Amino acid sequence: MSSPDPQVRAARNESAHPSPDQRPSTTASRAGESIPVRGPVVAVTGAASGVGALLTERLAASDGIKQVIAIDERRGECEAAQWHILDVRDPAIADKLRGADVVVHLALDLDLETDPAARTAYNVRGTQTVLTAAAAAGVHRVVLCTSAMVYGALPDNELPLSEDAELRATAEATGVGDLLEIERLARRAPRAHPGLNVSVVRPAVLVGGTDTALTRYFESPRLLVVADSRPAWQFCHVEDLCSALEYVVLEKADGELAVGCDGWLEQEEVEELSGIRRMELPSAVALGAAARLHRIGLTPSPAGDLAYTMYPWVVSGSRLHDAGWRPRWTNEEVLAELLAEVSGRHTVAGRRLGRKDATAAGAAGATVALLGAAAVVRRARKARRRI
Repeated sequence: MSSPDPQVRAARNESAHPSPDQRPSTTASRAGESIPVRGPVVAVTGAASGVGALLTERLAASDGIKQVIAIDERRGECEAAQWHILDVRDPAIADKLRGADVVVHLALDLDLETDPAARTAYNVRGTQTVLTAAAAAGVHRVVLCTSAMVYGALPDNELPLSEDAELRATAEATGVGDLLEIERLARRAPRAHPGLNVSVVRPAVLVGGTDTALTRYFESPRLLVVADSRPAWQFCHVEDLCSALEYVVLEKADGELAVGCDGWLEQEEVEELSGIRRMELPSAVALGAAARLHRIGLTPSPAGDLAYTMYPWVVSGSRLHDAGWRPRWTNEEVLAELLAEVSGRHTVAGRRLGRKDATAAGAAGATVALLGAAAVVRRARKARRRI
């Protein structure tokens, strides 16, 4: 998934076509003999960055893929792909999808700093347009990517959840409302467009060049633990997600699929592996302060994000496993990579701080509640000075 650059969106109607020597070959050489590649033609949206860029490179290098069509608002680095530069909300995308057998839609904006209304407009409208355009272009298969967050983080969740578990999330966490709407679009699309097959891939906590409320949790000087909660941590490395997406592209698995490392880590294991001590708060204090901080604009994370650090939402991934897919990464390995990625960053209550501020917060044993109270006091003082 990607976070589109607003400056790039201005060029939404431009398109770029590679020169003939840059187009992917439709033949492969085997024992000195040129033979046609019989795999599918795959279009990837959001192909210039993030998971989209990794998947584009992976598919372009695959002997089982005939051709890769890359779509984004700027050109990416994969020279083997055929590039089209446009916004996925542009109906002209239908022309770019002609000839594709499969579309993998990864052009989603899940940036914490994006205005929520603008984010929803991009994510939902983009998905609607891609599904409609794919059907119009004769594409027979669309692969969408949401998140295991759509199952919801609830105290009575089974460990692990099956793919068939009810989607009980609410729209209170960052981007989850968009993902739930995308899930609804995925279920309606085959009825609205007979012959169109739609698969949905739902990764656990995604790690590998990502920035989310859940990865920022590990940038804090202390790991916030809500009293009487039951956290369980399951990660998904971006390489494993791309591997799973390729499985779906090649029709080795379909339907609604969860993907992540095998098993999960308890909170105590996370603390031991990370070396970061916990800071425990009553739920009323933690949730109230998180809501207050977000309301006054001092943190990008709404209070709903906190639930995903309180209760389990671990998935089994049984359908991919039954199809023969296995993750290469373990939860312990992904957590180690995440800790290496966030080293040197300092976040409290989802807000990035300078090193000096973070050190002071850790030394004082600052809590979300105290930060929230301090923020309210500062705002009040500034308001009085303006009167």
